Amino acid sequence: MPNRVVVTGLGLITSIGNNRAQVTESLRELRHGFENVVFMDNPRIPVKVAGTIKEFKTNSSNWVDWEYPDHYQLDVDYLKSLSPHGLHCLCAMLQAIEDSGLEQDQVSSVDTGLFASSAGSTFMMRHNLESMIATNGMRINPMSVVCSVSGTLNFNLGAYFGIRGGNLGFVSACASSSHAIGYGFDEISLGRHKRIFVVGGEELTAETYLPFNGMRALSRNPDPNTASRPFDVKRDGFVGTGGGVALLLEDMDEAKKRGAKIYAELVNWGQASDGYNIAMPHPEGSGLTLAMKKALKAAKVNPEDVDYVNAHATSTPPGDKSEALSLVAIFGTDKDKRPAVSSTKALTGHGLSMAGVMEAAFSVIAMKDGFIPGAAHISEPDPLCEHITLPKETLDQAPNTVISNSSGFGGSNVCLVFKKWDE
Repeated sequence: MPNRVVVTGLGLITSIGNNRAQVTESLRELRHGFENVVFMDNPRIPVKVAGTIKEFKTNSSNWVDWEYPDHYQLDVDYLKSLSPHGLHCLCAMLQAIEDSGLEQDQVSSVDTGLFASSAGSTFMMRHNLESMIATNGMRINPMSVVCSVSGTLNFNLGAYFGIRGGNLGFVSACASSSHAIGYGFDEISLGRHKRIFVVGGEELTAETYLPFNGMRALSRNPDPNTASRPFDVKRDGFVGTGGGVALLLEDMDEAKKRGAKIYAELVNWGQASDGYNIAMPHPEGSGLTLAMKKALKAAKVNPEDVDYVNAHATSTPPGDKSEALSLVAIFGTDKDKRPAVSSTKALTGHGLSMAGVMEAAFSVIAMKDGFIPGAAHISEPDPLCEHITLPKETLDQAPNTVISNSSGFGGSNVCLVFKKWDE
């Protein structure tokens, strides 16, 4: 029999809170993390809202200028090779380790791995390349590679925490950290690892997000209270956010043996691709539909047994439409048999590579604490959502079975299936 997999630790640096307590309160109260911003000191840029990270100041390319909460006692020698989102993820990892109750020898055991996801730091890359070009190649930051390329989280966190098991990165755009969770499940299920840290992070910078404005993918709504409204008929694009989230997957027997707190069980997962377009989802949601079918089959869960879906829905017109059609294809039109659905991106914004692990963390918090986050900011649901249950307020009930969806460029789709821990 394959090993069972549970979630035993969380760490969160997000727009709606920088620890579990803050995040839980924001999810319950449907309190968003958006503020008005001015990118590149240019008020003419039409993107006016972002999911900001509070208590951290990382707008300088020099780590010496960064500010972060005093309770993080960080080795400054390691800060020199970090990007801003690397700092966020380092703090999230420290939280997850403390939350899990692991000792240092367990963190650095050969049975503990690290699966991480980020697009790298275009912010740090730009500054380092500008310095190199300005000096005709005579001045090059020796840390320019490890602080900026897409493997930066693996390099830095692996060294900082002494990771000796598998250490690798996942790059599938907005499905990246959900893929990391899925393959982490496989590693533990097959007995190759006892535990896997899954970490996702991105930076809220002009270099990361403004290119999406060129694709007409970002909201131009200047109101923080309505800019991110997944499934609403007036949605006009996604709102960007950054930060870092860490989630610990662990072999159930190992977790029980050491008396760990268990948030939920990751029962199984599924993935499928659209095979349709570089950036646009399949108009009928065929890939996500197949990913959900595979996940439910692997988990031995019937659609009518799902209580809550944390949707990928980013608040873009084509993306939400595609997912809405997928949800109806899976769960049908009988309102007594379909789950509650919400996209917590209405509160946080879209975290790109970190979205999957962030929303998986939100899902297990909801299961552990007994509530279903409402579908915030919807004033008029898209007609396509006629057969989708979108509660406008948080439901004070514990979901027993939850799925969390993620979709990315190139048509990558991932579905994760969690069950409430009652043992």
